[in-house]
Amino acid sequence: MSTLTRYRWWFVTAAFLVAFTLFTAEFQQPQTTAVLAATLRQSTPLVLGALCGILCERSGVINIGIEGQMLMSAFAGFVVASSTGDLLLGVAAGIGCGMLMGAFLAFLSVSLRGDQIIAGTVLNIAAIGLTSFFFQQGRSLPSGKTSIIKIGPLADLPVVGRVLFSNRPLTYLTMLLVPVLWYTLFRTTWGLRTRAVGEHPSAAETVGVSVVRIRYLNLILGGGLAGMGGAYLSLEAVGSFERMMTNGKGFVALAVMIFGRWNPVGAWGAALLFGYANAVQTQFQFRGWLADDPQFIGMMPFIVTIVVVAGFVGRARPPASIGQPYSRE
Repeated sequence: MSTLTRYRWWFVTAAFLVAFTLFTAEFQQPQTTAVLAATLRQSTPLVLGALCGILCERSGVINIGIEGQMLMSAFAGFVVASSTGDLLLGVAAGIGCGMLMGAFLAFLSVSLRGDQIIAGTVLNIAAIGLTSFFFQQGRSLPSGKTSIIKIGPLADLPVVGRVLFSNRPLTYLTMLLVPVLWYTLFRTTWGLRTRAVGEHPSAAETVGVSVVRIRYLNLILGGGLAGMGGAYLSLEAVGSFERMMTNGKGFVALAVMIFGRWNPVGAWGAALLFGYANAVQTQFQFRGWLADDPQFIGMMPFIVTIVVVAGFVGRARPPASIGQPYSRE
């Protein structure tokens, strides 16, 4: 496909999305703003989960435990915030919980050289069981949400102001993390070592790069990002905790990561697409469209997931050593 054809395809897609958004919002500015703002909100936990997956898989470790990391972190952040009355401590607890789970995943898959798929499954099952049990014990705890931060006069701009410059702190932090992680992965020594370990760990070891150290570091940092995604759900998006509140977002984040070709910027674009599907679904329900078939409306985001995975998995090339335990020879 030529460059001109590729850009033409992206232009047509963008024009279609703009037209569809205006139609969905009935060509009204408040509704259009609501759809776009919901797109950004819905994409935030997905891009955080995808960034976690990128860090893990760029260093050669498959992490299907993102769902469990996000769920457990959402619960930990909510409990700490509710107990102390400090939302910042709650966010820190969520991030710390994700990092601990990342360290445990590293122990299972790097130190013990266990099957990485099974290790991630263990995290998911453990998170479901633990959060369901402890939620029963303390579900009367009060809830809370982080405050909206408006960036000066920019927040008063039509449409763009509310979408980009009137958000809660974790949303801003996520938008900042995307370019930062892209730069560190592709423009720093640490990023070069990470990609080398994911592509050819034995060659990286011969030039003095510790495969074990890099993988441990990336899984712990990635766990922190997934933990932030969980804290976002319980302390910023909802303000409370419910059983299974991640609702498959960790698995969708894996599709976002693949669609973005293991690139933070690409993953953010893919997350916005999935967030848009969720926002449109909500708008359909609010307007009462297709009210006779609510199941169809509810499965729209998952249809997008299936189409993306079916269409792009074969074309995207993962790191060469992904999923392969490494042992020093």
